[in-house]
Amino acid sequence: MKKNVTFKNRTIDVAGDLYLPPNFDESRKYAAIVTVHPGSSCKEQTAGIYASKLAERGFVTLSVNASYQGESGGEPRNIEDPAMRVEDIRCAIDYLTTLPYIDEDRIGALGVCAGGGYVVNASMTERRIKAVGTSVGANIGRVNNEGPAEEVIKTLEMISKQRTAEARGAEPLIVPWVPCENKDAEDIDLREAYQYYLTPRGQHPNSTNELRFISMGSVIAFDAFHRIDKLLTQPLQIIVGAKGGAFKSFQDGKELYERAASKEKDLLIFEDASHYDLYDNPRYVDQAVEKFTEFFGKYLK
Repeated sequence: MKKNVTFKNRTIDVAGDLYLPPNFDESRKYAAIVTVHPGSSCKEQTAGIYASKLAERGFVTLSVNASYQGESGGEPRNIEDPAMRVEDIRCAIDYLTTLPYIDEDRIGALGVCAGGGYVVNASMTERRIKAVGTSVGANIGRVNNEGPAEEVIKTLEMISKQRTAEARGAEPLIVPWVPCENKDAEDIDLREAYQYYLTPRGQHPNSTNELRFISMGSVIAFDAFHRIDKLLTQPLQIIVGAKGGAFKSFQDGKELYERAASKEKDLLIFEDASHYDLYDNPRYVDQAVEKFTEFFGKYLK
């Protein structure tokens, strides 16, 4: 069973889909898992797939839509704000603790792609998260700032000029998350991003493929993994595909595994899976869900 819910992140109404397990009994106490979507995505896409499948296995799950995007509120629209994305997770946990059937000591978090990076970042300081999972988790700051320094600075200069223009009344600059020319890209991540977001495979009206350009200034400077060697101590399950491309989630998964302070941590690699296979391909997603079920079942018991 799925319920549409909202909760507050400061003054913003954040939208979520709350999934309840079979034979749900409101008089019981359940473990809960917050699921967090990638950049450019929405709660109904891959985060919703994981949430619904984990609910079928006995957890209460909450798939959260980022502030300023999808069915969530917030103006201006189409912003990707790492600080708010992390706060969305904290506020989702606030909401869960108000539900009488949630055990506040048995809450976990699971993120996909950039959502994985945000979950990791939130978990370092949000100690109500007792277990952390990532599926092809990526450090969105690294994805957007690892080019030559002069090219990154050039982009930041463009962002600064655009902010000035908009402050003086210019129309906001909206750019696509996934350019149409990626349709025939040689790189597997770029090509499959087009296939997932811009074809019936994963397309959803709440995932608009629109990004307010100036918000990338905050993304470029963000490091999802900063201080994981000291502050990320919760049990950690990392799942990646070895068929890597431009987003390098395979490398991020290995870095996360090597650097995290967690004493209980595991890295599961699907050797023949791509980044986007772990979004919606049942062959891999079902195996990932079984692994996460075992993991969260152990550490949220």
